[in-house]
Amino acid sequence: MIFKLKQILAVICFFAVLGLQAQQKRALTHADYDGWESVSSDNISTNGKWVGFQVNPQDGDGRLEIVSHGDAQKRYVINRADRWSFSNDNNFAVGRITAEKDVIKALKLKKTKADDMPKDSLFILNLASGNIEKLARVKSFSTPSKEASWLAVLFEKELPQKPAKREEGDTTKVAPVEKPKKTDGTTLIVRSFDGKTTYEYDRVKSYGFSETGTHMYYVKATEDTLKNAGVFILDLKSGVSQIIDVGKTDYMSVNISDSNKYLAYLTTEDSLKAKKPYYDLYLYDIAKATNQKIASKDTPGILKDGMISKSGRISFAADDSRLYFGTTNDYVSYEYEDDTTMLDEERVKLDIWGWQDAEIQPMQLRNRNRELNRSFLAAYNIKDRKITQIADEKVSTVMYDNKAKHKLALGMDDSEYRREYSWNTQIGSDVYLVNVETGSKTLIQKALTGRPSLSPAGKYVYWYDGSERAWFIYDVATKAIKNITNALDVNVYNEQHDSPSLPGSYGAAGWMKDDKGFLVYDKYDIWKIDPTGKVAPQNITLGAGRAQNIEYRRQRLELEEDEGIDPASPLILTAFHEFNKKNGFSKGDINGKKAPEQIIFTDNRYLGLRKAENTNDLIVRRSTYQEYADVYVTDMNMSKLTQLSFANPQQKEVNWGTVELVDYLANDGVPLQGLLFKPENFDPNKKYPMMVYFYERNSDGLHNYRAPAPSASTINIPYFVSNEYLVFVPDIKYDLGLPGPSAYNCIIPGVQSIVAKGFVDADNMAIQGQSWGGYQVAYLITRTNMFKAAGAGAPVVNMTSAYGGIRWGTGMSRMFQYEQTQSRIGGTLWEKPLYYLENSPLFFMDRVTTPVLIMHNDEDGAVPWYQGIEMFMALKRLNQPAWLLQYNGEDHNLVQRKNRKDLSIRLSQFFDHYLKGAPAPLWMTEGLPAVEKGRTLKYELEEDK
Repeated sequence: MIFKLKQILAVICFFAVLGLQAQQKRALTHADYDGWESVSSDNISTNGKWVGFQVNPQDGDGRLEIVSHGDAQKRYVINRADRWSFSNDNNFAVGRITAEKDVIKALKLKKTKADDMPKDSLFILNLASGNIEKLARVKSFSTPSKEASWLAVLFEKELPQKPAKREEGDTTKVAPVEKPKKTDGTTLIVRSFDGKTTYEYDRVKSYGFSETGTHMYYVKATEDTLKNAGVFILDLKSGVSQIIDVGKTDYMSVNISDSNKYLAYLTTEDSLKAKKPYYDLYLYDIAKATNQKIASKDTPGILKDGMISKSGRISFAADDSRLYFGTTNDYVSYEYEDDTTMLDEERVKLDIWGWQDAEIQPMQLRNRNRELNRSFLAAYNIKDRKITQIADEKVSTVMYDNKAKHKLALGMDDSEYRREYSWNTQIGSDVYLVNVETGSKTLIQKALTGRPSLSPAGKYVYWYDGSERAWFIYDVATKAIKNITNALDVNVYNEQHDSPSLPGSYGAAGWMKDDKGFLVYDKYDIWKIDPTGKVAPQNITLGAGRAQNIEYRRQRLELEEDEGIDPASPLILTAFHEFNKKNGFSKGDINGKKAPEQIIFTDNRYLGLRKAENTNDLIVRRSTYQEYADVYVTDMNMSKLTQLSFANPQQKEVNWGTVELVDYLANDGVPLQGLLFKPENFDPNKKYPMMVYFYERNSDGLHNYRAPAPSASTINIPYFVSNEYLVFVPDIKYDLGLPGPSAYNCIIPGVQSIVAKGFVDADNMAIQGQSWGGYQVAYLITRTNMFKAAGAGAPVVNMTSAYGGIRWGTGMSRMFQYEQTQSRIGGTLWEKPLYYLENSPLFFMDRVTTPVLIMHNDEDGAVPWYQGIEMFMALKRLNQPAWLLQYNGEDHNLVQRKNRKDLSIRLSQFFDHYLKGAPAPLWMTEGLPAVEKGRTLKYELEEDK
């Protein structure tokens, strides 16, 4: 009996210790961000035997891990490695090794010159033996995309030789150090991975392999003032290198056809300092070793008054019948520009905004370089030796298929509608079917709002039309246009679309081989549509998705599907439950005879599924809020998932948290969902302060892992949850013309539903949002005082002034946003003035009693910076507590990590002060005078002063 009592006491003590340890888990701090890891660049070898991935902290040196599929204990770790890949024979891995970040920082602090900074290295890992070979001072490297296992490495310039040191009293005459010759080229080595075969070339500027690795080209740069640049080709089977062309000023845009029959390139004999040098196009026959100039400025067939474009893409048709290239308008000389008697300060600098312009001046300026470098597609018929100008200034955009197999392409012309783009982003385009052999164009449709594509076999042009809410095809043979989804008894457009713009589609899975069928999605299921109309549309998931509220979508397994979907291949479907958010994969039937069979379906998020090219081995990522999306290896049955990456082991030491799905009703009775995050040590008998964050709909992200990270603009949920806050993220649905009231209609009842649970400190709640979320924050505090504090990032508070402003990031007018998209007003300022006024918080700032922290940066390219100023100045005038954080030189969301860390600290200090009663920091109580800018940050708390 005594022994049993001792056992019981021991068990009680054991669990008491475990409970104490759980309570002693520490909260996240801002110092944790740098070391928090992410996994990226995950890949599986083509034979499925090896899996690799990079693990990188947010700030610091990362690592590459390569793991054996058959033996997870066999793991190679290469520090600071990235840009890696497996060799095509699966025997090696290769990649870059960067310098240590601490070393780089130390050298920068010493003002070390860029040329003297450490350069990248290259590693070559033998997967069988584990031996690693390293090459120093590597500028770039490349391997063939298919088949052969060759490696090309271009090195950095050699360090200049330094004179030898002399001993004191040494009078021996020392030869002067030879001055290095001036060239942009450096040493290139081409080698087999095992190093048994190696070729070396000097002063190489650029290089590249053919797709299958049988040949490679390299371009040599000029040396000193000599015209000794050249382009060469290396036959990797024989090891013979041949001169293609030498003696011209420059060579570029080299490309080898997939068949390894031809090589093409551009060259010029003009000075590179010329305002617009003229380029010639050459075609080299690799087998015959013959070279010919096939196009230049005056060649018949190219653009009228045009020339060869340096910016045009060089590519071959799949059957080597044509060579595609670009042309451009010849250089235009302007007397004013060419006047060399004028000083720069004497030149007039202005922008003229003309009402008749197709694009407003800011957009023209943003697109100026693109327009200056615009090229028009042309083709050289290799057999007939004739040039066809395919695109021109009217139909300037011509798109051909990925492999350039077809003699048809698609042309688009939006010039007739472009002027409306400032207020209508869904302008149409006139769409043409273009014959690339003759350049002839057949009009398919005028003012088409969809984005057309060519089917894999080239029999159809297809598109989704938002105005018709349907999918259409154009039959190339019959020239007939057909609505192919009008017979369906379900919608193929987004049923949750809630803005004045045209609704988007649910998408399409693609075409069957030989264009036998087109797979289209509705909200839940997949339909196979016969483009000929002879067979009725077939629901190949048999309605199982709609019956179970599961969204089925085809998971692409093959990297290349240029021929279309092979019906003999497995049909793997992603599965996502609309309401409980379960996720996984199912096996479908392309013939629609069986309903989807569940493979795996769990309370996780699955992403990044990738199949080995030659086996049925898979890698996949899987996450929850508690579990980072690590890499797993499995097979097509997914009965066993073996974890290979183990990021963030430190998380187990931290008070993390949980997330749950919350169902509630909006004020108008519409069912909505939200996410409620709780601390890991949550006690339902306690009262917790609560943060409320929102941005349209977020509940589908229930199983997303959210990493602790410095804030670009919004609260970091794991940080606040770990520090004993509740965080609630409600969904929002919108009524047209009423964005502000819609936010109130959805957010407030959601918050009230959480408060009703009894564990929220209702006197200590706050809201925070950025951009559209920042607008909604600004609106809500004019309607309610239930929040103790608010954070508004880049808020639009005055729709009347913002409406006519510019999105400087794109140069576009902001009109479209209010009339068609996110702001959802649905009309112009003069058509619906009351809607603009009533949805603008600025006009109701006198109602605000909530302290506000605003962030709005002076280089914001999305929301005009003066919107934040208008809000701040109104609150300042009304004598309401408000602070405006303006990060110099930053855009809409913070990019610089130093600023993200700073914002994270200030956000936590602000909300801790108002919701937890923590002392205020000095930047809140004293401000930061301009004379102290850059000298102090004033994080210190008032009580510590």
